[in-house]
Amino acid sequence: MPKNIQSLERAAAMLRLLAGGERRLGLSDIASSLQLAKGTAHGILRTLQAEGFVEQDPASGRYQLGAELLRLGNSYLDVHELRARALVWTDDLARSSGESVHLGVLHQQGVLVVHHVFRPDDSRQVLEVGAMQPLHSTALGKVLSAYDPVAHSELLEVDREAFTARTVTALPEVESLLDLARARGWAADVEETWEGVASVAAPIHDRRRMPVGAVAITGAVERVCEAGELRSGLVAAVRDCARAVSRDLGAGRF
Repeated sequence: MPKNIQSLERAAAMLRLLAGGERRLGLSDIASSLQLAKGTAHGILRTLQAEGFVEQDPASGRYQLGAELLRLGNSYLDVHELRARALVWTDDLARSSGESVHLGVLHQQGVLVVHHVFRPDDSRQVLEVGAMQPLHSTALGKVLSAYDPVAHSELLEVDREAFTARTVTALPEVESLLDLARARGWAADVEETWEGVASVAAPIHDRRRMPVGAVAITGAVERVCEAGELRSGLVAAVRDCARAVSRDLGAGRF
C-alpha cells in the first residue's frame, strides 16, 4: 500500500482548520493546532497562498481560505447541478430517440462524460460515465469548442489525432466545422471518431448564458443518419433537450 505524502496531509489539515472555527488564524495558532514547527507551517502556508488556496490579511497577518477553493467548489457544484437538472430530460431524449445519450463537460483538454443514458433496448452496453472524448472529432467536443472560448483554446493546443479516415485534423478545416456548429446551433460526428458510429450534440448554457456542457445522441450510422445526413428529427430532439436543460439552469429562452 503506498505511503501518504506528509506535506499534502499537512496542507489538507491546514485547509480543514481554516475552514472551521474562527474566520482567520495566525501562524502561531495554526502551528500549535497542528503540532507543527512555525517554519514548517509557514512554508506550507506560503505554497497554499501562492496557489490561491489561502489568503493573508495584510493588516493582521492572519490567514483565511482563498478564492481558488471557492472556484473549485463552484466547479464541482456546477457539474452536479448540471447532471441533476439533465436527468429527466436526457432520459426522455433516450426514450424518444431510441439511442444512447451522453452529457459532457470540458475537462483536461477533452470532454468528460458525466452522465450516460443507455439505448432503451436489450442490447449489451457499457456505462461510459468518466470516459474522456476528444475535442476535435466528437460532436460533444466540437460543440463545446464552438461555444466555449476555453475549450477552443485547448483544442488549439491538443494533438488532433486521426481516429478514422474521416477525422478532420487540419486546423483551418476544424475551424470551419466550428463556424458551422455556431451557425447551426449543433455539431455532428459521422464516423470521425469511431467507425460505424454517428453523433449529434448541442450546447447547454447556465444562467449567465455561459456554455457549461453539451448533450449528444450517439448510435449506429444507419439509425442516426439517412441518405448520408443526420436525421432532422434527432437533431431537433437534441437541441430541444439542450434548451430544456439550459432553461432549468436559469438561462431563459434560446
